Amino acid sequence: MSLLDFEALQLAPLSREPFTFTVVHNAIRPADAAAIRDDFPEIEDSGLLPVEATHHGPLFRRLIEELESEETARAFSEKFGVNLVGRPQMITVRGRCAAKDGRIHTDTPTKLITVLIYFNDQWAARGGRLRLLRSPTDLDDMIGEVPPDLGTMIAFRRSDKSFHGHEPYEGVRRCVMINWMTSDFAAKRELLRHRVSARAKLALKLLKPQRVRKTGGARG
Repeated sequence: MSLLDFEALQLAPLSREPFTFTVVHNAIRPADAAAIRDDFPEIEDSGLLPVEATHHGPLFRRLIEELESEETARAFSEKFGVNLVGRPQMITVRGRCAAKDGRIHTDTPTKLITVLIYFNDQWAARGGRLRLLRSPTDLDDMIGEVPPDLGTMIAFRRSDKSFHGHEPYEGVRRCVMINWMTSDFAAKRELLRHRVSARAKLALKLLKPQRVRKTGGARG
């Protein structure tokens, strides 16, 4: 049995104004979603990471393999009316949110379809709830707001009107993001950017204790 509930995806309403999107609650069945959450990578920093840059459990790996499959591409092709089979794909992971995250944006034109699947327990915080928006400037001018609850999925077709964002939140916020891209070059360029960012954060972490020790020695 697949982890992703393709029937739930098929039956979920598809909104077309001001951009095309769908929200699927329990896109992953609750028991499976909880098990995947337990297998989710431990991520200490904010930002998106390529899957290969994380340490994760076997069920999480199985989910990624399923998301990379032709069956998944066909299901989203049918949902959005765009052929994604054979299109380059980029999958990234977020484990934490920083206060600066959530600013309104549309995604880059190199992304055709964006899918977000959340792996958080019932979300109580006001911040961190994704808002689908009508405006590039007003976070309150929303079509809808979706808490990043366990197994919830949001998928949309990127356009110049696909505005989304959320109120500030700082802390654990687990999400897998899937993007079908316009070209292989675009996918590789985006992944490289995320790899460089992750390595830079790691390097800063490794340097910080040395700076503290040097400062301490000077003062002593």
